[in-house]
Amino acid sequence: MKTNTNKTIYTTLLLLFFALFQVQAQPGARLKERIKEKKEQVKSQKVAFITQELNLTPDEAAKFWPIYNAFEEKQAEIRKQKVKSYMDRQDDEQLDKMSEKEAQAALNQMESTEDELYKLRKKFVADLKNVLPAVKILKLKRAEEEFNRKLVEQLRDRRARN
Repeated sequence: MKTNTNKTIYTTLLLLFFALFQVQAQPGARLKERIKEKKEQVKSQKVAFITQELNLTPDEAAKFWPIYNAFEEKQAEIRKQKVKSYMDRQDDEQLDKMSEKEAQAALNQMESTEDELYKLRKKFVADLKNVLPAVKILKLKRAEEEFNRKLVEQLRDRRARN
């Protein structure tokens, strides 16, 4: 289940990344602004979707969203580091020149990042147990997966039209 969730998240992030850069090339500041607007739009859609799916009370929402937002920020930071590390080693020529010691260090770093993400998710769920009933925590997982699935579908549809 963890692997499928990770694949869904990575697929969603990659598609979002490519969709954001499908925006016509414009001067740097304008492009950055459009990307920021798209990210904010997706984030607000996600907040609305999760709020609706979980049927959060005002009290639950007030406690839930700070925890969720902190989790999302930390998760994004870890993933950004992971992607950067991966991109640094992506070149086949670089991989061929890598020593066994360097390859082992890269594998250790990958495992460490995965462990860090797993521990972060565990802490997140533990924190949520103080705020939401278990059923809503399970619904959150389903809502996140459903939102990501719908986002991927929208991106595919948009690509097909272009």
